[in-house]
Amino acid sequence: MRTLTALTLGSSVLFGATAVTAAPETYVLDNNHTFPRFSYSHFGYSTQLSRFNKTTGIIVLDRAARTGSVNVTIDTTSVDTGSPLFDQHIQEADFLGTGRYPTASFKSTEMRFKGDTPVAVIGDLTLKGITRPVTLTIESFKCMPHPILKKDACGANATAKVRRTAFDMGKYAPYVGDEVTLSIAVEAIKQ
Repeated sequence: MRTLTALTLGSSVLFGATAVTAAPETYVLDNNHTFPRFSYSHFGYSTQLSRFNKTTGIIVLDRAARTGSVNVTIDTTSVDTGSPLFDQHIQEADFLGTGRYPTASFKSTEMRFKGDTPVAVIGDLTLKGITRPVTLTIESFKCMPHPILKKDACGANATAKVRRTAFDMGKYAPYVGDEVTLSIAVEAIKQ
């Protein structure tokens, strides 16, 4: 009995130590399932929803230590409004200015956790060469083995609100809403 108790205690200590000293895990964004979307009021008639089709980035997680980082680049020339004419219009200098600024980026400065689950990512959003602090609220988060790729994967949905005028994109404000809701669907594969 004493041997079984010692073995059980030893196993608990060993597994507990493994969880505490877990190494950070690196995940690469899956561009086929990662879409930053943005919505805004269009003259009060409707809420318009558009997205970017090309996104790259790295997410590092250490859930045991409750730390992590996010580094994402969005190809702003991949904007998809559902209308080729409006895709061109929104890339002009008054809005995204993709001729001069073909990418936007988000770099985290802090990741907040509840238990071992991330619930918010605080960082800097750079758009049109202007950097502003943004907090992404994580609404859902899940990691598990990917059933097709046979690798570990994580996914999340996060939201934030920003103002167009803060990024020199205020044309037609306030008629076209200044407040923009960012809604980001992310899937990433462990490396």
